Amino acid sequence: MDVKITPRRLSGIVTPPPSKSLAHRWILAASLAAGVSTIHNLTLSEDIEATLRCMSSFRCQWEWHGENTLKVWGCINKERDRAGPPLLDCGESGSTLRFLIPIALALEEGGVFTGRGRLMERPLGPYFQLFDKQGVFHELQDSALTVRGNLSPGEYRLPGNVSSQFFTGLLMALPLLDGPSVVVSTTKLESASYTSMTMGVLARCGIHVRWSPSLNGFGVEPGVYAPFEETVEADWSQAAFWYAAITLGSNLRLRGLKGQSSQGDAAVIRHAKNLSQAGEVKINLSDCPDLLPPLAVIAALRRGTTRFTHAARLRLKESDRLATVAQMLKALGGAVSEEEDGLTVYGVSTLPGGVVDGANDHRIVMAAAVAATRCHGPVVIRGAEAVKKSYPHFWRDYEALGGAVHVL
Repeated sequence: MDVKITPRRLSGIVTPPPSKSLAHRWILAASLAAGVSTIHNLTLSEDIEATLRCMSSFRCQWEWHGENTLKVWGCINKERDRAGPPLLDCGESGSTLRFLIPIALALEEGGVFTGRGRLMERPLGPYFQLFDKQGVFHELQDSALTVRGNLSPGEYRLPGNVSSQFFTGLLMALPLLDGPSVVVSTTKLESASYTSMTMGVLARCGIHVRWSPSLNGFGVEPGVYAPFEETVEADWSQAAFWYAAITLGSNLRLRGLKGQSSQGDAAVIRHAKNLSQAGEVKINLSDCPDLLPPLAVIAALRRGTTRFTHAARLRLKESDRLATVAQMLKALGGAVSEEEDGLTVYGVSTLPGGVVDGANDHRIVMAAAVAATRCHGPVVIRGAEAVKKSYPHFWRDYEALGGAVHVL
């Protein structure tokens, strides 16, 4: 789907969708629990559908109650009688894939994982290095990953500068084993807020995980996931796009966000405030890489130069997000240079508009839509349906706030 946006400022009240990061974790915890859990304020993006689909392959059962409440019957006590490994279609969800690889080994001694887009190209090396040491079979062939073997309690050492998702997968799987384990980061742990989020969910379910500064790692005790009832808070990653629109002059109020949130992307408030001042600004994205697209849009229209650093991991997202953010800004008339691990954005007074390739990346599409609020001419976005991956109602909300969107 291609859309044409006629530039205008937005106005009104908007509630961002539920946190995708928390929703993944609550669904997995409910699926691993010995009982029935209830999750409120849950909506179906493509990534959340992928996690639910995969957990169904483990005999987890779930049903909707009303529009956005999900009841989940955990699979932990189900008998294992399948003839072969479970087939797990992860769609384009990196979280689903990385979280479920160790969980599949703990539950079913492995599985066969498939995906779409760039998913199977995204790094899995930290797991493969661990599996080689443990004698766990792994093979990536024809865009399908097969893992087979047993996880054993013990020490797991992996780099912390690739993705925190490897740590979350292990922290959720290792309690299912029959002995304690340690997960050690061999580098500085980036995106640490996401592992803190995981620890909060585990604690709510009665699972004991502790952070040890001396080890630069986590101690994990075996345990049984307790069922729960929880509400998913609103998503700061998606709210960041509306904060960008506010900083660029739209009159918006946001509802449903938790002030003291475990979500690292709540840092958008601090960064947007810094970008509202003139002069040179440097932003380290190591703990909040997903904020680059909305922050780059703000940077494109401020008085001064903005340097975004420690963002090399963004090259391995749904698109090479350093390249596609740069291409988006240039297509709209912005000034930007691309570095190996970041971007430098040179603020301009106006953006004329233009045609943006959405690059099958939900965050590129939403960033371009926000940029359009300050363009002088129309903005065409190719592949605008990519928002379904994380924010399926984005265009509905955008139009409700006064955005002029025409489907081509």
